[in-house]
Parts: sequence; structure tokens; C-alpha cells
Amino acid sequence: MRIEAYNQIQQIYKTNKAGKSRQTGSAVQADHLEFSSFGKDIRAAQAAIAAAPDVREDLVAPIRERVKNGTYNVDSATFAEKLLRAASDEMR
Repeated sequence: MRIEAYNQIQQIYKTNKAGKSRQTGSAVQADHLEFSSFGKDIRAAQAAIAAAPDVREDLVAPIRERVKNGTYNVDSATFAEKLLRAASDEMR
């Protein structure tokens, strides 16, 4: 390996060592970040999802009440069909 070639290339490009920064007069430049409208839409959707309840009480409350009263009946044949269908879908 020829180290001289590297030194020559380094001298041509006059690379500065890391850590040194060049200051441009007295003006200080600040970074600027702007989100696209799509990014803003995604953030709004995430906020809406976070604000939504985990359980939809309007659907769960009547079923919960029927279970408490003992009036909630499950058709065993329909339940078995759905269980087998779900198992066969997982096998695919």
C-alpha cells in the first residue's frame, strides 16, 4: 500500500480535520425544519388514534349487560364453524 499517494490526494483537496468549523462573519445560521402536508396529516391521524378509546363502550355495554343477566346465548354450531374457519385461515 502506498501511503504517499494518499498524502498527495489529501494535499490536493486540502481536507480539514474534523471538529474545526468555519464561521461566516457574525451571522449565525439556524437550522429550519418544515413538515410536508402529508406528514402533518399523518401526525393528525396519530393524534386521533391516540385519543380514541380502546373499547367501544356503545357496542360492548349491551353485550356485557346480557352476559351479567345470563341472557347472552352463543350458538355452538356457529361458534364452531367460525373457530374452524379461523384455524384453517391460519394454516394457509
